[in-house]
Amino acid sequence: QVQLVESGGGLVQPGGSLRLSCAASGINYSPNVMGWYRQAPGKERELVATITSGRSTNYADSVKGRFTISRDNAKNTVYLQMNSLKPEDAAVYFCGTAHKGMFGWGKGTLVTVSS
Repeated sequence: QVQLVESGGGLVQPGGSLRLSCAASGINYSPNVMGWYRQAPGKERELVATITSGRSTNYADSVKGRFTISRDNAKNTVYLQMNSLKPEDAAVYFCGTAHKGMFGWGKGTLVTVSS
């Protein structure tokens, strides 16, 4: 089963940037889809961005133009570059994968946006 470990979260001021990483291990394939979700206190988990093995991407409207998802298939790692961060972006960010009906989730990394 795929193991996913997120990293890169932390405290940043509004307008600042962070780069999240998620390394997948325990598999011998590149997942068809890798993505990022987030969950803020009192809110449901929401999709942030996804990227396919062919590097097609999609983003939540709330992050378009500010966030960029990418992946390194050789390293089985997906990234989320977050720019112009807003307080509303504060949440636990989770990495997820989907591949031929199999799904995996990381434990999450906390992003705090505060001045």
